[in-house]
Amino acid sequence: MMLNRAKRLAAPSARSNVPPFMVMDVMAEAARIETAGGHVIHMEVGQPAAPAPRTALAAASAALAVGRLQYTEALGIPSLRTRIARHYAESYGLAVDASRIVVTTGSSGGFLLAFLVLFEPGDRIAIANPGYPPYRHILTALGCEPVLIDTTPQARHALTAEALIAAHRAKPLQGVLVASPANPTGTMMTADALKALIAAAEGEGIRVISDEIYHGLDYAFAAESAAGMSDSVVVINSFSKYFCMTGWRIGWMVVPEPLVRPVERLQQNLAISVPTLAQIGAEAAFDGRDEMETVKHGYEENRRILIEGLPRAGLEKFLPADGAFYLYADVSQFGDDSAVFARSMLNEAHVAATPGIDFDPIHGQNFIRFCYAGSAAEMHEAVKRIGRWIGCR
Repeated sequence: MMLNRAKRLAAPSARSNVPPFMVMDVMAEAARIETAGGHVIHMEVGQPAAPAPRTALAAASAALAVGRLQYTEALGIPSLRTRIARHYAESYGLAVDASRIVVTTGSSGGFLLAFLVLFEPGDRIAIANPGYPPYRHILTALGCEPVLIDTTPQARHALTAEALIAAHRAKPLQGVLVASPANPTGTMMTADALKALIAAAEGEGIRVISDEIYHGLDYAFAAESAAGMSDSVVVINSFSKYFCMTGWRIGWMVVPEPLVRPVERLQQNLAISVPTLAQIGAEAAFDGRDEMETVKHGYEENRRILIEGLPRAGLEKFLPADGAFYLYADVSQFGDDSAVFARSMLNEAHVAATPGIDFDPIHGQNFIRFCYAGSAAEMHEAVKRIGRWIGCR
């Protein structure tokens, strides 16, 4: 009886029963191969191989030399919030008041704050399918219902206003989350398509969140921020991708003025404040843009290597790689289970990639996501290994 009671007391809540983020499992398996002496080409995790800007490293080093790092204001260091607001003027020609900027613990902290401040348990939030897994996992843990809407090649695999309204007519939606450039597809929405989606959503009372963490990493055409399309949109961004600061866990939000104080209250209770050292480094990172542009050009070269090389290796079909640093390839000709394909490619060719089922529970068994944020030499080697491996299948 005591054993049964102990089991009940230690039983996890239903809301914690979310799927794993599969890319982390792939990373763990790759690490085991490397521990055994193998050399893995890492294309599974969306993480830049380059370090943070030298300006960020120098600022953080100077702060550590002082020795004392204290809490900051819950919304973030004022000078950092002002610098982020200036970024919108410099990059998009937008006047965004610094009072609307909230510094977050990565974009992940931004999503948590946005979902909590905008939605109630039971609310239905539309997400493009395929999409970033934690969108739906966090929503589920919070008691909301993620509504997956399939995308099509005709719409560049982006959510359209028409598809959103059709889903809303079938059963009312309270929110929609869009991402451009998108993970895992690397595809982008045109400015007109994004404007049309926001207008359609807000016309129906549907709240909009725009995930812009891959802004700056756009190749097909320039990305435009939703912050310039509506004052009611919640925009989420991060220093992780363009600024190569994944482990610093630092991001930001642009929120409508009426939501600033509610978000501040949530942040005060959930995190007190974002790590001070990361905030100091992030502010200085803006002065390292020349360095980051060089890194971006490296991604463009990696993109070219894969787009030209993978078809020769046997992977001929993939979605448009407009931005970010992902290529989403169709592997259905090799079977109906991308997890098996990815596992075999890792174990036999020592190339790590993420099965599409992580991003798309409906059609993802047909796709693999490759991240090309590594070096050009690694991309060339990956193409060679994949070609040899497929040739032996």
